Amino acid sequence: MSQISSQTHAISINPATGEQIGHYAFESAAALDAALTRAAYGFGKWKRKPLQDRSSLLTALAGALRETSEAMATMITQEMGKPITQARGEIEKCAKLCEWYAEHGPAMLDAEATQVEGGKARIEYRPLGPILAVMPWNFPIWQVLRGAVPTLLAGNTYVLKHAPNVMGSAYLLRDAFVRAGFPDGVFEVLNVTPEGVSTAIADPRIAAVTLTGSVRAGMAIGAQAGAALKKCVLELGGSDPFIVLNDADLDEAVHAAVVGRYQNSGQVCAAAKRLIIEQGVVEEFTRKFVEATRQLKMGDPLNADTYIGPMARFDLRDELDQQVRDTLEEGATLLLGGRKVEGAGNYYEPTVLADVTDRMTSFKQELFGPVASIITARDCAHAVALANDSDFGLTATIYTANVALAQQLTSELETGGVFINGYSASDPRVTFGGVKKSGFGRELSHFGVREFCNAQTVWLDRK
Repeated sequence: MSQISSQTHAISINPATGEQIGHYAFESAAALDAALTRAAYGFGKWKRKPLQDRSSLLTALAGALRETSEAMATMITQEMGKPITQARGEIEKCAKLCEWYAEHGPAMLDAEATQVEGGKARIEYRPLGPILAVMPWNFPIWQVLRGAVPTLLAGNTYVLKHAPNVMGSAYLLRDAFVRAGFPDGVFEVLNVTPEGVSTAIADPRIAAVTLTGSVRAGMAIGAQAGAALKKCVLELGGSDPFIVLNDADLDEAVHAAVVGRYQNSGQVCAAAKRLIIEQGVVEEFTRKFVEATRQLKMGDPLNADTYIGPMARFDLRDELDQQVRDTLEEGATLLLGGRKVEGAGNYYEPTVLADVTDRMTSFKQELFGPVASIITARDCAHAVALANDSDFGLTATIYTANVALAQQLTSELETGGVFINGYSASDPRVTFGGVKKSGFGRELSHFGVREFCNAQTVWLDRK
């Protein structure tokens, strides 16, 4: 069953029921051209709008999100299966993101003065222009706004090409921008085919491109952006290590691992996918982790007490199931789950694989669903080596009572972020992004504001 698109429409299927809930006709070449014209024309005005006015509109956007929070959360749940409590949390997190940047973002665009011989110099941060954003379905509002909010604050306009199965969420978000009072052309939504995306990337009105998605999509978009000599930010996959050392508080580590692995039904790029446990505690950790996983309630995502909802797409459940089967054939031990749930919904049992080694599928590949792989490490050095033995490098977690040791280990970990005694998070106060095949460029913090800026040198009275 396809949830991507037909030849003429983007299609959304409720993964909890298998029923089609939306179909949205792809826009024509003329409509795409009109959207890019609006974004380019809007940029000319938006970049000249006082920074404080742009900031105030972000505050208004926070209010607009909260006004329709329930409708937006319900749409997220129906389109991609996120449990409703988590969907509500996503909208509130987005509102707080807007407020944080409204308060703290303007200072991130201040000119940086420096002393030079014979005069004065400064670095100014100027917006680039319309930014094309190709976004995924797993956090339909957060993934968009964590890039859009700092980008817009900097004076750019934003052209969203969202995943086909969450176009309803995309249009609700566009409506929120309208209610908040944003001018025409500042936030545009495209519903186009991959060919339409290629056309947009090549169009001279698009200044730069950002994508959150798979490695394959990132390579394709990155190649097209490179051919057009346009800056590109890629936030791609992850197979994030979650290291637990012998002296860790196991109850805290288990709780964090369960949340870090199974929130959003495991469909998170920075999820704790590879649980690397030092051998002195691997048996106890595994027992507690399996028991905690067993307690998670799977069911109707519209029920407030559901923690595991359906996977977003039927094809991705099939892919995950095959990865689990391959890992078991390679010698892993199945401790829990490991099966598709029969019925119309797209559910997959919360699954725990033990005795996973670095030669197995679930170690080498990203498993984008509710499957945890437990790997035994001989010591902390071996744990770090296992963590780095991956094509990905998004985030890592270390649980240990020895914080000084953890601080030392951070310099050895090949990831964009390291979390000590806490699971990974995407937060506006700190930067987010990866290395290796997890992509390049950064979102959030002041990096997110400046990522799509021209750092312009202004030198006065140079002799």
